[in-house]
Amino acid sequence: MSMKKDEEQNLGSLIKTLLRTRSLSMRKLSMLTSIDTTTISRIANNKQKAKPSHLQLFAHHLGIPLVTLIQAAGYNVELQEKNSPSDLSISIDTIQEILVSSNHLDSQFNLDQIHHELAKYEQFALTKEGEHKIIEEFERKVDQVSGAGPFINELNNMYARYCAENISSKERTILGSVLLYFILSTDIIPDYVFPFGYLDDCLAVQIGLDRLSKLDNKHP
Repeated sequence: MSMKKDEEQNLGSLIKTLLRTRSLSMRKLSMLTSIDTTTISRIANNKQKAKPSHLQLFAHHLGIPLVTLIQAAGYNVELQEKNSPSDLSISIDTIQEILVSSNHLDSQFNLDQIHHELAKYEQFALTKEGEHKIIEEFERKVDQVSGAGPFINELNNMYARYCAENISSKERTILGSVLLYFILSTDIIPDYVFPFGYLDDCLAVQIGLDRLSKLDNKHP
Protein backbone atom coordinates (compact mmCIF):
# COMPACT_ATOMS: atom_id res chain seq x y z
CA MET A 1 0.00 0.00 0.00
CA SER A 2 1.80 3.10 -1.20
CA MET A 3 1.68 6.62 0.17
CA LYS A 4 1.99 9.69 -1.99
CA LYS A 5 4.15 12.61 -0.92
CA ASP A 6 1.24 15.05 -0.66
CA GLU A 7 -0.67 12.53 1.47
CA GLU A 8 2.27 12.32 3.87
CA GLN A 9 2.29 16.10 4.08
CA ASN A 10 -1.42 16.08 4.86
CA LEU A 11 -0.81 13.82 7.85
CA GLY A 12 2.09 15.92 9.13
CA SER A 13 0.16 19.17 8.73
CA LEU A 14 -2.90 17.66 10.37
CA ILE A 15 -0.95 16.50 13.41
CA LYS A 16 0.68 19.92 13.79
CA THR A 17 -2.69 21.65 13.49
CA LEU A 18 -4.26 19.35 16.07
CA LEU A 19 -1.39 19.92 18.48
CA ARG A 20 -1.72 23.67 18.07
CA THR A 21 -5.51 23.81 18.46
CA ARG A 22 -5.37 21.58 21.52
CA SER A 23 -2.46 23.49 23.06
CA LEU A 24 -0.32 20.36 23.18
CA SER A 25 3.40 20.07 22.63
CA MET A 26 5.00 17.05 20.99
CA ARG A 27 6.59 16.30 24.35
CA LYS A 28 3.17 16.27 26.03
CA LEU A 29 1.74 14.05 23.28
CA SER A 30 4.71 11.75 23.79
CA MET A 31 3.85 11.48 27.49
CA LEU A 32 0.21 10.71 26.69
CA THR A 33 0.90 8.13 23.99
CA SER A 34 4.24 6.68 25.16
CA ILE A 35 5.53 7.32 21.64
CA ASP A 36 9.02 8.80 21.60
CA THR A 37 9.07 12.56 20.98
CA THR A 38 11.58 12.08 18.16
CA THR A 39 9.22 9.64 16.44
CA ILE A 40 6.30 12.08 16.71
CA SER A 41 8.48 14.86 15.32
CA ARG A 42 9.59 12.75 12.38
CA ILE A 43 6.00 11.76 11.59
CA ALA A 44 4.80 15.37 11.89
CA ASN A 45 7.59 16.49 9.57
CA ASN A 46 6.92 13.73 7.02
CA LYS A 47 10.24 12.03 7.64
CA GLN A 48 8.78 8.79 8.99
CA LYS A 49 5.74 6.73 8.04
CA ALA A 50 3.17 6.47 10.83
CA LYS A 51 2.32 2.93 11.87
CA PRO A 52 -1.33 1.98 12.43
CA SER A 53 -0.58 1.77 16.17
CA HIS A 54 0.68 5.37 16.08
CA LEU A 55 -2.50 6.51 14.33
CA GLN A 56 -4.69 4.82 16.92
CA LEU A 57 -2.93 6.60 19.78
CA PHE A 58 -2.97 9.94 17.98
CA ALA A 59 -6.69 9.57 17.25
CA HIS A 60 -7.47 8.80 20.88
CA HIS A 61 -5.40 11.54 22.48
CA LEU A 62 -6.00 14.23 19.85
CA GLY A 63 -9.75 13.61 19.74
CA ILE A 64 -10.07 12.93 16.03
CA PRO A 65 -11.72 10.03 14.17
CA LEU A 66 -9.21 7.31 13.41
CA VAL A 67 -10.39 7.08 9.81
CA THR A 68 -9.39 10.72 9.26
CA LEU A 69 -5.81 9.99 10.25
CA ILE A 70 -5.72 6.77 8.22
CA GLN A 71 -6.86 8.68 5.15
CA ALA A 72 -4.34 11.46 5.77
CA ALA A 73 -1.61 8.83 6.06
CA GLY A 74 -2.44 7.67 2.55
CA TYR A 75 -4.16 4.39 3.27
CA ASN A 76 -6.96 3.43 0.89
CA VAL A 77 -10.09 3.86 2.98
CA GLU A 78 -13.57 3.27 1.63
CA LEU A 79 -16.08 5.58 3.28
CA GLN A 80 -19.66 4.47 3.85
CA GLU A 81 -22.44 6.37 2.10
CA LYS A 82 -23.89 9.13 4.25
CA ASN A 83 -27.22 7.34 4.53
CA SER A 84 -25.61 3.99 5.30
CA PRO A 85 -26.85 2.33 8.50
CA SER A 86 -23.26 1.48 9.40
CA ASP A 87 -20.81 3.74 11.21
CA LEU A 88 -17.96 1.38 10.38
CA SER A 89 -15.83 3.58 8.17
CA ILE A 90 -13.30 1.04 6.98
CA SER A 91 -14.12 -1.92 4.78
CA ILE A 92 -13.16 -5.48 5.63
CA ASP A 93 -10.83 -5.65 2.62
CA THR A 94 -9.08 -2.45 3.66
CA ILE A 95 -8.64 -3.67 7.24
CA GLN A 96 -6.98 -6.84 5.99
CA GLU A 97 -4.82 -4.88 3.56
CA ILE A 98 -3.55 -2.57 6.28
CA LEU A 99 -2.88 -5.48 8.63
CA VAL A 100 -0.82 -7.33 6.06
CA SER A 101 1.04 -4.25 4.83
CA SER A 102 1.90 -3.30 8.40
CA ASN A 103 3.38 -6.74 9.08
CA HIS A 104 0.91 -7.30 11.91
CA LEU A 105 -0.81 -10.24 10.27
CA ASP A 106 0.43 -12.79 7.77
CA SER A 107 -1.12 -12.95 4.32
CA GLN A 108 -2.77 -16.29 5.04
CA PHE A 109 -5.32 -14.62 7.32
CA ASN A 110 -8.85 -14.94 6.02
CA LEU A 111 -12.34 -14.36 7.31
CA ASP A 112 -13.17 -18.08 7.42
CA GLN A 113 -12.11 -18.17 11.07
CA ILE A 114 -14.60 -15.47 12.02
CA HIS A 115 -17.34 -16.94 9.82
CA HIS A 116 -16.74 -20.28 11.56
CA GLU A 117 -17.07 -18.72 15.00
CA LEU A 118 -20.24 -16.88 14.01
CA ALA A 119 -21.76 -20.10 12.67
CA LYS A 120 -21.17 -21.76 16.05
CA TYR A 121 -23.29 -19.13 17.76
CA GLU A 122 -26.20 -19.01 15.32
CA GLN A 123 -28.32 -21.79 16.82
CA PHE A 124 -27.26 -20.90 20.36
CA ALA A 125 -28.68 -17.41 19.74
CA LEU A 126 -32.15 -18.94 19.25
CA THR A 127 -32.14 -20.84 22.55
CA LYS A 128 -33.37 -19.55 25.89
CA GLU A 129 -29.87 -20.00 27.27
CA GLY A 130 -28.37 -17.97 24.42
CA GLU A 131 -30.97 -15.25 24.78
CA HIS A 132 -30.33 -15.10 28.52
CA LYS A 133 -26.58 -14.84 27.91
CA ILE A 134 -27.08 -11.91 25.53
CA ILE A 135 -29.57 -10.07 27.74
CA GLU A 136 -27.54 -10.57 30.91
CA GLU A 137 -24.03 -9.96 29.62
CA PHE A 138 -24.13 -7.62 26.63
CA GLU A 139 -24.20 -4.34 28.53
CA ARG A 140 -21.58 -5.63 30.95
CA LYS A 141 -19.25 -6.42 28.05
CA VAL A 142 -19.82 -2.97 26.54
CA ASP A 143 -18.85 -1.44 29.88
CA GLN A 144 -15.79 -3.68 29.98
CA VAL A 145 -14.49 -2.19 26.72
CA SER A 146 -15.41 1.29 27.99
CA GLY A 147 -18.00 1.68 25.26
CA ALA A 148 -15.22 2.60 22.85
CA GLY A 149 -14.78 1.76 19.20
CA PRO A 150 -16.45 2.58 15.92
CA PHE A 151 -18.38 -0.69 16.11
CA ILE A 152 -20.00 -0.09 19.51
CA ASN A 153 -22.86 2.01 18.14
CA GLU A 154 -23.62 -0.74 15.66
CA LEU A 155 -23.52 -3.36 18.39
CA ASN A 156 -25.94 -1.31 20.48
CA ASN A 157 -28.25 -1.00 17.47
CA MET A 158 -27.99 -4.74 16.83
CA TYR A 159 -28.77 -5.48 20.48
CA ALA A 160 -31.87 -3.27 20.36
CA ARG A 161 -32.96 -4.96 17.14
CA TYR A 162 -32.35 -8.41 18.63
CA CYS A 163 -34.56 -7.53 21.61
CA ALA A 164 -37.40 -6.30 19.39
CA GLU A 165 -40.43 -8.56 19.10
CA ASN A 166 -41.21 -8.08 15.42
CA ILE A 167 -38.11 -9.61 13.83
CA SER A 168 -37.80 -12.84 11.89
CA SER A 169 -36.03 -15.92 13.13
CA LYS A 170 -33.32 -15.39 10.48
CA GLU A 171 -32.68 -11.81 11.64
CA ARG A 172 -32.52 -12.98 15.23
CA THR A 173 -30.04 -15.69 14.29
CA ILE A 174 -27.70 -13.25 12.54
CA LEU A 175 -27.96 -10.59 15.23
CA GLY A 176 -27.58 -13.07 18.06
CA SER A 177 -24.51 -14.71 16.54
CA VAL A 178 -22.71 -11.36 16.31
CA LEU A 179 -23.70 -10.37 19.85
CA LEU A 180 -22.57 -13.72 21.24
CA TYR A 181 -19.31 -13.43 19.31
CA PHE A 182 -18.72 -10.08 21.01
CA ILE A 183 -19.62 -11.48 24.43
CA LEU A 184 -18.01 -14.91 24.32
CA SER A 185 -15.50 -15.38 21.54
CA THR A 186 -11.76 -15.57 22.14
CA ASP A 187 -10.01 -13.00 19.99
CA ILE A 188 -8.80 -14.45 16.71
CA ILE A 189 -6.73 -11.33 16.10
CA PRO A 190 -4.84 -10.02 19.18
CA ASP A 191 -6.25 -6.72 20.42
CA TYR A 192 -2.93 -4.88 20.16
CA VAL A 193 -2.53 -5.65 16.46
CA PHE A 194 -4.43 -2.79 14.84
CA PRO A 195 -5.89 0.56 15.77
CA PHE A 196 -9.21 -1.07 16.62
CA GLY A 197 -8.86 -2.53 20.06
CA TYR A 198 -11.32 -5.29 19.22
CA LEU A 199 -10.65 -5.77 15.53
CA ASP A 200 -12.20 -9.19 15.05
CA ASP A 201 -15.35 -7.98 16.81
CA CYS A 202 -15.41 -5.12 14.33
CA LEU A 203 -15.11 -7.58 11.46
CA ALA A 204 -17.84 -9.79 12.94
CA VAL A 205 -20.15 -6.77 13.14
CA GLN A 206 -19.46 -5.87 9.52
CA ILE A 207 -20.13 -9.45 8.42
CA GLY A 208 -23.40 -9.38 10.32
CA LEU A 209 -24.40 -6.06 8.77
CA ASP A 210 -23.63 -7.37 5.30
CA ARG A 211 -25.79 -10.44 5.93
CA LEU A 212 -28.64 -8.33 7.29
CA SER A 213 -28.41 -6.02 4.29
CA LYS A 214 -28.73 -8.97 1.91
CA LEU A 215 -31.62 -10.31 3.95
CA ASP A 216 -33.40 -6.92 3.85
CA ASN A 217 -32.90 -6.74 0.09
CA LYS A 218 -34.59 -10.10 -0.31
CA HIS A 219 -37.54 -8.97 1.79
CA PRO A 220 -38.17 -5.26 1.11
